[in-house]
Amino acid sequence: MSSGITRGTAVVTGASSGIGAATARRLAAEGFEVVAAARRQDRLAALAAEGPGIRPVVLDVTSPESVAALAAELDDVAVLVNNAGGAIGVEPVERADPADWQAMYDTNVLGVLRVTQALLPALERGAGGHVVVTGSIAGHLVYEGGGGYTAAKHGAAALVETLRLELNGRPVRVTEVAPGMVHTEEFSLVRLRGDADAAARVYQGVEHPLSADDVADCIAFAVTRPAHVNVDLLVVKPLAQAAPHKVDRR
Repeated sequence: MSSGITRGTAVVTGASSGIGAATARRLAAEGFEVVAAARRQDRLAALAAEGPGIRPVVLDVTSPESVAALAAELDDVAVLVNNAGGAIGVEPVERADPADWQAMYDTNVLGVLRVTQALLPALERGAGGHVVVTGSIAGHLVYEGGGGYTAAKHGAAALVETLRLELNGRPVRVTEVAPGMVHTEEFSLVRLRGDADAAARVYQGVEHPLSADDVADCIAFAVTRPAHVNVDLLVVKPLAQAAPHKVDRR
């Protein structure tokens, strides 16, 4: 249900499932006109059909041509949520496939770079805009088996902090929302290469991991603060998780 407030256009990448889809729904409810962008057109169409306020746009953040096409459609953007990303594999550094690391870096870091560069002119128009990056506690801590993902998310965190410095004095806020354990339908399944049993064990015994809606709530909080308020970094974990490697399993 819309809040009744018109807040401008919000672009959400990786919007076809999980945190991205939840964020698109939440920002539409907050009064934004949401451009839900992702690779899977069928899922985007289903999301848009749920109610008003969401426009589906096919986007591949690893393709400069695809990103340029998105930017050409947009004139004034209030919020950009760089959510597209993900993890591949849990192999230790000594056995990791460089191709997996390359894919994670291309999406989690270069994807953020491409989309942010392309939309910055639109974000500076009007009253100014807000760049949000869905990071991870993996961008601030490390753990065994997570070398490629933590390296990519550390890269994204560094990008966010640098961007905030470079945009100081210009009307664009910059925020990283860094979740811990979030139970979504695809994240661990993709990371574990389709092994549903292994993906289920990631959350086994954890009474209440975060949901995609919990993270969307944090993103909505950050982008709806008054224009002079910048939430630099919002770290959110389930109560059961003290660190990536320390989780209460009942």
